[in-house]
Amino acid sequence: MLGMVSLAPKRLEEYRDIVGDAVIAELRELARPLRGLRVLHVNATAYGGGVAELLTALVPLMRDVGLNAEWQVIRGADEFFQVTKAMHNGLQGMPFPWSPDMWEHWLRYNLINAELFDETYDVVIIHDPQPAALAQLVGDRNGGRLGKWIWRCHIDLTDARPEVWDRLRPFVACYDGAIFTLHDYVKPDLHGPRVYTIPPAIDPLSTKNTPLPLDEVTAVLRRYRVDPERPLMVQVSRFDPWKDPLGVIAAYRLVRREVPDLQLVLVASMAHDDPEGWEFYERTARHAGEDWDIHLLSNLNGVGNREVNAFQQAAQVVVQKSLREGFGLVVTEGLWKGRPVVAGNVGGIPLQVQHRRTGFLVNSVEDCAEHVLCLLQHPELAGEMGAAGREHVRQNFLITRYLRDYLRLFRTLDECEPSPQHLGVAASVAHPTAGGEGYEQSLSAHPGRRSG
Repeated sequence: MLGMVSLAPKRLEEYRDIVGDAVIAELRELARPLRGLRVLHVNATAYGGGVAELLTALVPLMRDVGLNAEWQVIRGADEFFQVTKAMHNGLQGMPFPWSPDMWEHWLRYNLINAELFDETYDVVIIHDPQPAALAQLVGDRNGGRLGKWIWRCHIDLTDARPEVWDRLRPFVACYDGAIFTLHDYVKPDLHGPRVYTIPPAIDPLSTKNTPLPLDEVTAVLRRYRVDPERPLMVQVSRFDPWKDPLGVIAAYRLVRREVPDLQLVLVASMAHDDPEGWEFYERTARHAGEDWDIHLLSNLNGVGNREVNAFQQAAQVVVQKSLREGFGLVVTEGLWKGRPVVAGNVGGIPLQVQHRRTGFLVNSVEDCAEHVLCLLQHPELAGEMGAAGREHVRQNFLITRYLRDYLRLFRTLDECEPSPQHLGVAASVAHPTAGGEGYEQSLSAHPGRRSG
């Protein structure tokens, strides 16, 4: 067995007041023929990052509607996670000098984990590149796989480096299905698995997302020497080049020319599968210099989900200046708290940030600074955008919709040719482009990428 993750129970009924009676009834009906289905989720870490947050909510809710769902994490050492972080960067387009030894490390640890895979399931969902070889290796070891195996890719493969993707692709091709956040992320040379698109979601009842009383928010800010009486700009992300904390600091400094009492909080969760985080934290700290109004915080100095919640609630503007972003759950979190979000116009962020309606999509440091300043100088506009953003999340990006999409997917796995109409992950998300023109994007399954 891999490392089993223990989870607190959740009850679907507790979400009724947020999502309404019709949503709860639909979920119960979708789950009825799936009762007892054995489902396993596998990823690289039980904490830190969006995947762990998703599974913390999704797996207990799957159990509550009658599925026999589990979550396990793979085993690995520093050498393995160094390689998988480089792989992650390469799949997002960053050049890196690959060597045969790196692939041998990745395969060796996948083989170790395949040997630990000692039970059978109806559905196995493997998350991201770290354990992506498991489907093939488990099949090779057992003379074939039992159940349906799905690869869930949470990152943007649009500009994946060929030397990385070409090595990973054969392992992905042997899966029964593959889930992507956007259909644009699907590589045209991927043949074999049935392809689905399902964007992530947040748990509105999690510690990070439930409303906090004002006195608790104030106490958290004072504990970390942030002045609750002064304007605050917040980004919650790993210390990672793709999240561009250096660019956030540069934008903050431009805004400070007009708003000299502005404060900046950068909050990260340092995960054990992200060794690059330490190096980039040091770079960020050097860039911040001696500015006492820039606060670099993480789980290592006591900032947990409740503290993140407090900082997001206290912010006048939430920022997510990503250069690459598979989706960006922190954007969803900021919108859910009624805060306008200024974010990079990349990846899955435009699904959430409707330009000039729920926030602003930006393409440069100067662009980011200009729109942060606009929101600080026009609090009424910020309030209107925040209210629109919260409703946009309620309609499209809560964990109940995510559960529904998985239930629909499970009900199609034995079908020969599912159609996009039947499998439509029915939330069609209307979002404007940078110019404000709206359109409907269907979030659905895409059959037909089968070889042979």
